Formats: sequence, C-alpha cells, structure tokens
Amino acid sequence: MNLELDHFFILVESGGKVADALVSLGMQEDFSRVHEGQGTTNRRFPFGNRMLEIIWVHDAGEALNGPGRDLCFVGRANNPDASPFGVILRRKNNTCLDMPFNGWKYQPAYFKPPWAFHVGANANNVREPLCIYVPFIEPKTEEKNATRGESVHTFQSITHVAIYLPSTPVSGVLNAVDVADGISIHYGEEHFMEVIFDNKKQGCFKDFRPDMPLWVCW
Repeated sequence: MNLELDHFFILVESGGKVADALVSLGMQEDFSRVHEGQGTTNRRFPFGNRMLEIIWVHDAGEALNGPGRDLCFVGRANNPDASPFGVILRRKNNTCLDMPFNGWKYQPAYFKPPWAFHVGANANNVREPLCIYVPFIEPKTEEKNATRGESVHTFQSITHVAIYLPSTPVSGVLNAVDVADGISIHYGEEHFMEVIFDNKKQGCFKDFRPDMPLWVCW
C-alpha cells in the first residue's frame, strides 16, 4: 500500500506532565501547539523520520462543540476502555492520490484551506486508535530523513510503532493502517504502544507504565 506512518500521539491527562519523562530520557522536545477549535494541546518530539506527540484536552467544551468534536477526544479521555492513541499517515509516493480508507474531511481551525485531514470512519469507535490521513503532506525522501537525523546522537529515527488493543475484530480502517509502513496493529490484554528507535542498536528499553501505556526500545 502507498501509505506510511508520519506521526502518532498518546492522549494523556491534562497538562501533559508525563512528557517530562521523555525529556529526562534524552528525547529532544520541539514547540508545543494549541489546537484551536479542537480543545487539545500537544508536546511534540520530532525524530528523523517521524514524530511522537503527547496530547491532552485543555478545553472540554471546545473539544465537545468545536469543529473537532467528531474526533471524540473527550470521550476517549474519560473512558478507561478507550484507545489513547492516534496515528497520522502520509503517502509514500505520488503514484496514487486516492484516500486509503473510508472516512470524512476534517478542516481544523488551525489549518488554512484547502489543507484538511481525512479522518477514518472508525473515529466514533473509541476502542480503536484514531486514524488520520494527511493528503497534503508530500512524500519524504531519504535525504531529508537523514539530514534531520544527523542532529541527534540518540533516538535518531523511529524504526517501528506497534499498537496493541484489547478488542477484536478491528475495522476496515484499522486493517488499512496495519499494512502501512512503520506501524502494525496487534491484539493484546490492554491498550499499549511499543516504539522502536534506531533498530534497537543500543539494546536499551524503558517502560513508562503506569504513567503512560508506552514501551520504548532503542
């Protein structure tokens, strides 16, 4: 499939304080962004080829009533059975410009038209990760990825992201995500994410549970 992981997020408690644990591990943090009309804020950790976001709801009223209401962030934040994860995908090349799965157009208030997201039709199923395709992101080249990664000695690039969810069967949207490069979907006992950096060259790992459902290997 002409699809690969661009970035991904973990929905956490208000304030995003848990992201300090990523900083203490040596990950470099980028700027934070308030998502106008969506009621969320993030802390961003960019790497050579992909980006990890820590996201939380800072304005429940805006999240419930703004243009991003159908993303169900409040429902995900308040439901212990909901998936706290989201994946944002890009195309690998320009050979096919079709939407990769069924969904709907989301025009965020913080994007100028015609930039818009294509949100997977499973968005209202909070037991599954939120799946988004970004048609306006151009395919990344190896040269761009390598240039970005040279500035960091540890955590240069994300090799793979595995998402586990305690529910089956999964939707057609999630099946499409599962065959994209850089990410895989699995069945497990809990909502959980494993992120592999740099092909595990250093042989290290860190379990962030119970603060975050995250396991990192590098």
